[in-house]
Amino acid sequence: QVQLQESGPGLVKPSQTLSLTCSVSGGSITTNNYAWVWIRQPPGKGLEWIGYISYSGDTYYNPSLKSRTSIFRDTSKNQFTLKLTSVIPEDTAVYYCARVYRDYLYGHDYWGQGTQVTVSS
Repeated sequence: QVQLQESGPGLVKPSQTLSLTCSVSGGSITTNNYAWVWIRQPPGKGLEWIGYISYSGDTYYNPSLKSRTSIFRDTSKNQFTLKLTSVIPEDTAVYYCARVYRDYLYGHDYWGQGTQVTVSS
């Protein structure tokens, strides 16, 4: 069974960079046809898709966040990382990493437990 675990600072100051890492066990982030996803949920709001990095290393980002977002991976550690620059208080959310099969045929089948990130001075 695939397990995902988010890690990173829970508090980030405005204008700084949010950096979160997802550690994956029970499956390889290079397995064909899967993508590795970041999703967030602001307090009182629904889920917002941030972006993904595919098994081959291709990335795709939510257009509303693209200018501030990067996702990269370390295949030797079986980890992928989200960086969100120039953060503002509205970036406060629970951040999740997840796995999805190509074309979203089955939705996100595995999720991390989520980690709270608060943007505040």
